[in-house]
Order: sequence, then structure tokens, then C-alpha cells
Amino acid sequence: MSTDHQSVGRLVLAATPLGDSRDASPRLVESLASADVVASEDTRRTRSLATALGVTPRGRVVSFYDAVEAARIPALVEAVRAGETVLLVTDAGMPSVSDPGYRMVSACVDEELPVTCLPGPSAVTTALALSGFPPDRFCFEGFAPRKPGERERFLSGLRDEPRTAVFFESPHRVASTLTDAVRVLGAQRRAAVCRELTKPYEEVRRGSLAELAEWAAEGVRGEVTVVLAGAVAREPDLAELVAVVRQRTERGERLKTAAAAVAAEYGASKNALYAAVLAARAEE
Repeated sequence: MSTDHQSVGRLVLAATPLGDSRDASPRLVESLASADVVASEDTRRTRSLATALGVTPRGRVVSFYDAVEAARIPALVEAVRAGETVLLVTDAGMPSVSDPGYRMVSACVDEELPVTCLPGPSAVTTALALSGFPPDRFCFEGFAPRKPGERERFLSGLRDEPRTAVFFESPHRVASTLTDAVRVLGAQRRAAVCRELTKPYEEVRRGSLAELAEWAAEGVRGEVTVVLAGAVAREPDLAELVAVVRQRTERGERLKTAAAAVAAEYGASKNALYAAVLAARAEE
């Protein structure tokens, strides 16, 4: 059954500045002043932001961080259902992007309650734009895992990723992560480390993973976003493709058909692969 939206409020996701309060949108200022409830990842930081913006929240300000998120959701959903506007903000950037918010949105969607968004700053797209790497296709990987084994598997998953990849990292672990990346992804893979975005000490370091790991070994401070260049596709190895073709012909497939199919799949020359298979046969 559809909910009567005229009798309910709404959930508003609002992006907050990454560091410079002047990046706050007028709509964020208006919403902080008018919302019935402000659900905040850190109430102290939200009140400090409101003070910097010259606004006093009219509604009640409640905490909404990882440890209390699940417990807070039922009351917040009920507030929306009762006609109140619930403004959800995090410490910086867009709620639900590696921050609290996703579960609240999902709960409202399940209840067919209105959800809207006040767009604004995002560390993901800011770092992507500053990196100098192709932004037309990219993936966001959240936070890199803390444990070494999990982190190695995380990096291994990016070994052949052709898209630019963006992920967050703690300043205390970025040196270890970059060192692991050199070993897993290769010393020459290009990357950018963006720290303290929009803040007075903003810094973007670009270079090979080896260069960045050496720089980070001296210690890194501040909020960190890493941008990794996409993997460059390697030329297919003809010897490997010959083996694939032979496996298919041994199952009864015609040589020309198998060579054409494998060449198309791996981006190789059909004629060169066919000739390589014949040459391999002649050497037997």
C-alpha cells in the first residue's frame, strides 16, 4: 500500500564541507535551521559547523554514528512517518558513502517514505578530479582493510582493474598500504595520495607506488584518499592462447573456429594465432 506523503515528513541526506565551511550550500544552512531532527555522526562537529555558518538548529540534535545507527533508525523512521523532517549529516562529505546513512535510507525506502538529498562536497569525486587519472570510468572501494591478509586480497582485486580506483585510508596505515601495493600491484603503477582536501594544508602527491611508499614512510597526517590508476591491459601471450585453442580442438572444435573465438575473446590477431597453432603442431 502506498503511503500518503502529504501526512508524512521526509529524510534529507545533506553533504557537509570536507574542511572549509564556506563550501556549505545555502540549502544546508536552511535545513540545519529548519529541520525537526538533525541526525549527526558527531554532534559536536555538527554544532561547530552550525556556529561557523551562523545558524542555530531549531530541532533536536541526536547522535547517529556506527555504534548507535541500528538502534536509532526505528525512532527516526517514526519521526518521518509522523510528519517531521529528519536531516542526516556526517562529519564530512555525503552521508552513506563510507559513512552512516545507507541503512536509514533503506529503512525509509522499505516504508515508502520520502527521501531526498542536498548534494555537495565529496572526497571521492574531489580526489578523482585532482588525481589527473581518467575520471570517465572509476570505482570506489570504501576503506582499505586494516588486517594485512585482508588488505592483500583487497589490493589483489585491483591488480587487473582497468578503471581508476578510489579508496580511503587512515593516515596511520597509508605507509603500510602503499608498501603492500608496491608488492601486489608493482612499483610502477601510478597513484595519487590526496590529504586534507579543501583544508589549509591540502596536499596531492602523484607518482609511482614506489615513490609514494617512500614518501609515506616518513609519516602522513590528516584525512587521506588514495586514487589508483587503472591497470594497463597487457598484450596477450600467444603461447598461452595456443594452449587454449588446443584445448578447444581436443574437445572436437574446428581449428579455425577455435582460433577465431579465442582471438576475439583475448583481443589477439586471428591470423597470428592460427599461424602460431600450426607452427606449434609442426614442431611436434
